[in-house]
Formats: sequence, structure tokens, C-alpha cells
Amino acid sequence: MPELPDIELYLHALRPRVVGEVLRGVRLASPFLLRSVDPPVEEIAGKRVTDVRRLGKRIVFVLEEDLFIVLHLMIAGRLRWKAASTKIPGKLGLAAFDFDVGTLLLTEASKKKRAALYFCRGEAALRAHDPGGVEPLEIDLGAFRDALTERNHTVKRGLTDPRIFSGIGNAYSDEILHRAKLSPLIWTQRLSEEQLEQLHDATREVLREWIALLQEQNADGFPEKVTAFRPEMAAHGKYGEPCPICGDPIQRIVFADRETNYCATCQTGGKLLADRSLSRLLKGDWPRSLEELESLKRN
Repeated sequence: MPELPDIELYLHALRPRVVGEVLRGVRLASPFLLRSVDPPVEEIAGKRVTDVRRLGKRIVFVLEEDLFIVLHLMIAGRLRWKAASTKIPGKLGLAAFDFDVGTLLLTEASKKKRAALYFCRGEAALRAHDPGGVEPLEIDLGAFRDALTERNHTVKRGLTDPRIFSGIGNAYSDEILHRAKLSPLIWTQRLSEEQLEQLHDATREVLREWIALLQEQNADGFPEKVTAFRPEMAAHGKYGEPCPICGDPIQRIVFADRETNYCATCQTGGKLLADRSLSRLLKGDWPRSLEELESLKRN
């Protein structure tokens, strides 16, 4: 699932292409994609895009007359920038957003169509799509501590809970915890002040480094390979490969439809975290599906 650095990469590519342009129309190839009824698609057409922004892991197109398009790519949704009026691909295509200067295609490489599109009228309607997590790059250590320790979760769950932090998911939480040298299973309310500071620093460092790296790699092009598995990553997706710090093999634990990657030497004092133990530990702490996790709202 595209996370904060990936969404920022999309925004970086979209701004020079669509901001200031008129959205001539929206073509929908899937009846299940659009999850809202007001405003209708006919009212969205013909409006100028004034901005694009991120809302958690969602992309928001800001239009004239206080209208918004909210796009949640979920796991396999991706965007493609093509020539104007490009046909929606038959197998993977879900929608097309047509501009005079080009067409933005939405595709999803999965049999389970999880991507979602919403049209909103007014800021209040837009806020309804915000799970409520704080922006991890905009808060100091005190605010970070307060957000993370308000509820007692495993630190892996705390980082990825959209009610706590905005935009962090499975991939970058692995990278953050590896950088902070913390076990993914330590409870948030048991973190020492030193560990909280390490985690705060690691969160900012990892996210900023990846935003910069992805934008540098992409330059002025439109991103074609947005993925959760990248060769430069230290832990995520690196099961069995050597840790870049100590050289010992990266380990993994699997729960529900996600896996956590970590270095036992660097993060857990050499202790291996068994899947069975993890399942018992997280039974009441971790949603069993990505849909459940992403649907959480802050109370």
C-alpha cells in the first residue's frame, strides 16, 4: 500500500501536471470504485484543480467551488499519466481523469478491488475521511510521545494505526523500527524516554530520507513503479538477507495478511519472535485485515 513517502511522490509528480488545469471529465470503468453520491460526477467535471494534498494515505484533489476528490489506492491501486483521452485498460483499469494536457489513469492489479474514490462537497465532508492521526513530520518529541502512548499498543501497531500517525504503514514502520533499534513488539507505554527519543528521530529521518530519495530517483517523470519493496530498504521485504548494520539475516513474523521484518541482533537482543507467540500477543491489538486497519477512526 502506498504510504507517506509514496503519496508525496505522487503529489510531487501531479502538481506540475494538474494544478491549474480543468478536469474535463471522469470516466469510470468499475461501478464499485465510486463510494459517494454527492456531488455527482457531472458536477465534478469542468472544475479547475487548485491544489493536490495528502490525507493520511489518501490523495486529495482540491477543486473550485469547495469540491474535493478523495482517492484511496489501498494495496494495489496505482496512477499512470498518459496522453489525453487515453483508453482505460480493460483488465486493470478502474477510472480516467481527463485533462487537456493528459489523462490520469487509475489501475488496480488485484482481483480484490479495494481502491476507493469519493467526491466531497466542503471541508467538513473532506474531514470525514481523515482517521485523525497526527502528521509525524510536523510534531515535536512531546507531541510524538503523547500520540504514541495515549493507548497501549505494540509499537508496530502504534506506528501504523491511522488514528495515531498519518501515513505510516507496514513498510516504513519496519524501516523506522530498524533505524531506532527497537523490537516491533515492545508496548508503547513501556518505552523509556531514551527509546521514545530514538523512535521520534528515526521516524523523521526515515520518512524524510525516503521522500527525498524517491523524488530524486523519479526526477521530473511520473512514477511508474510505486512499490512497498525497494532494494535500498534495510529490513522490509528483506527476509533472509543480511542486515546492512550487523550482517545477520533479517527475520520476519507473520500475522493475518501482513508480515513484519526485523533484525534480531539489532532490534531484539538476538531473540527470535515466533509467529505463534505474536498471534497470541496481537490477538486483541491488531486488526485482521488492511481494510479494518484503514477504516479505523479516532474516537
